[in-house]
Amino acid sequence: MSQPRVSAVVLISGSGSNLQALLDTAASDLPLEIRAVISNRADAYGLERAAEACVPSRVLDHTRFPDRETFEAALAELIDGFEPELVLLAGFMRILTPEFVARYSGRMVNIHPALLPAYPGLHTHRRCLEAGDTEHGASIHFVTAEVDGGPVFLQVRVAVDEDDDADSLAARVLTQEHRLYPAAVRLLCEGRVRLHDGRVLLDGQPLAQPLQLEPAN
Repeated sequence: MSQPRVSAVVLISGSGSNLQALLDTAASDLPLEIRAVISNRADAYGLERAAEACVPSRVLDHTRFPDRETFEAALAELIDGFEPELVLLAGFMRILTPEFVARYSGRMVNIHPALLPAYPGLHTHRRCLEAGDTEHGASIHFVTAEVDGGPVFLQVRVAVDEDDDADSLAARVLTQEHRLYPAAVRLLCEGRVRLHDGRVLLDGQPLAQPLQLEPAN
């Protein structure tokens, strides 16, 4: 008997390449049902990806709301209308209030292009190079009130080459992100990873360090 699919809504703001990775894997062997894609930008290319996959999409333009709280109230109503078990942030470029995050505690995860806790926020590839790091990567974490500060449960590492610039490093990290997010969602769909009292449990036991996904060539 096949595993029941876990329902999700994916939030995006841009090209949606990680969304595409989730769509592709869900179409093969990932037990995930993407019920909707929601973007805060009408020009996000990820909306076209959703349409090609016959997944419903919605646009909720944050600039049409007087403040963050009213935008998030509308966003929550939109999300809840699809009754998802998971809320997956895939390049959703909005800082979320603690109240919104609490609403989806333990059900909302994000992908970040750095080896958290290093380099939360923006411009992670440039900051990594400026620091002279020899290793970079990406992380999947549960979303909490602290921006990019939630518990991390899966990472992938990428070696920094001597001739890297921010663009070349970003491209190699992104390739690995497309493997990382489906792998993380699989752990969630299989019930192997969950958040309990602010800590990640793996197979019911506290996870001391993030799991590491072997990078592909």
